[in-house]
Amino acid sequence: MASSRRGESLERAVEAIALVDHHVHGALAGDVSRREFEEMITESDRPVPSWMTFFDSQLGFAVLRHCAPVLGLDPHPEPDTYLARRNRLGADEVNRRLLTAGGVGHFLVETGHRGDEILDPARMAAVTGRPADEIVRLEAVAEAVAAEGVEAAGFAAAFETALWERSRTARGLKTVVAYRHGFDFEPGPPTLAEVTAAADRWLWRSEEAEKVRVDDPVLLRHLIWKGIERGLPLQFHAGYGDPDVDLRRSDPLLLRGLIELAEPRGVPFVLLHCYPFHRNAGFLAQAYPHVHFDVGLAVNHTGARSTAVVAESLETAPFAKILFSSDAWGPAELHHLGALLWRRAMTRVLSGFVADGEWSEAQAVRVATMIGAENARRVYGLGEAA
Repeated sequence: MASSRRGESLERAVEAIALVDHHVHGALAGDVSRREFEEMITESDRPVPSWMTFFDSQLGFAVLRHCAPVLGLDPHPEPDTYLARRNRLGADEVNRRLLTAGGVGHFLVETGHRGDEILDPARMAAVTGRPADEIVRLEAVAEAVAAEGVEAAGFAAAFETALWERSRTARGLKTVVAYRHGFDFEPGPPTLAEVTAAADRWLWRSEEAEKVRVDDPVLLRHLIWKGIERGLPLQFHAGYGDPDVDLRRSDPLLLRGLIELAEPRGVPFVLLHCYPFHRNAGFLAQAYPHVHFDVGLAVNHTGARSTAVVAESLETAPFAKILFSSDAWGPAELHHLGALLWRRAMTRVLSGFVADGEWSEAQAVRVATMIGAENARRVYGLGEAA
């Protein structure tokens, strides 16, 4: 009986944490069809085959189990029933219910991916009544500079000016070098001559197409090092993602050279998601003072198995180096599930430690609060919760 009461007490404490979602994207601004919704609950970028549904996945089942009650349905409805209810409520009401139900106290919103389809930080704050600050994507700034027109010789200076201005009120920066090239790049900063030559090649390609993504490893290195000079926390997508990423080249261990070169700068490096390399990320977080990590994206996509992923994230890294994120983009279901599944996983894992006598309940509550909110507040300079 005493053990049961302790478990309930820990669960209440974890539920009460005003989470800081330190890496998230905006919720959908409008309604979507079933096909569009299903394409947003998978990392695949291919059309959904006619003989299957992405509701038949850990994430799909989690939506039907945990989001349906928030929208006024019993758990486990049929997908068509769920989506019909979603459409009747409309995007504004769905966003209001699901975004507030997660209990997030602060959002750090990365705006570089399909930003015209989602709520920007100001609108996320308006819907939730919680602060929402921006994380600026380095590659998006470079591509905007190119789109505005710049000569190769002036690219480096133009990017630096744009980055400083674009991130004037941002809380952090992000790179998607894992998608554009992989982590197996030369770790040191390129010379100005190298940057100019690479910009010449890239801008020439840009003239031949409507838009060309920055994927030259020299330019990507330049963006990263300018980001380090900017001094804001720098996020790296690592591991699991859509097929645009070569998973073999997105193991964060490949960043070790860059991590060591950048260490004297003291700029926080935050490794995002990391699955299935989250244990490798835990090693890096233990070894290097400026490295932190999360398992954000994996929590949603592993659904009923997310407890195992969260447990593995707690194995070797100091608890002050682990952060919470959802990496939700689009459907507000992903924002809600990111928080709900993380809270459930932390409660189950930590309750086990307490029940086994390995941890005290006070230690468990303190660690959950660190990971859920306090670590991000320290890393990003957010101050105390309101």
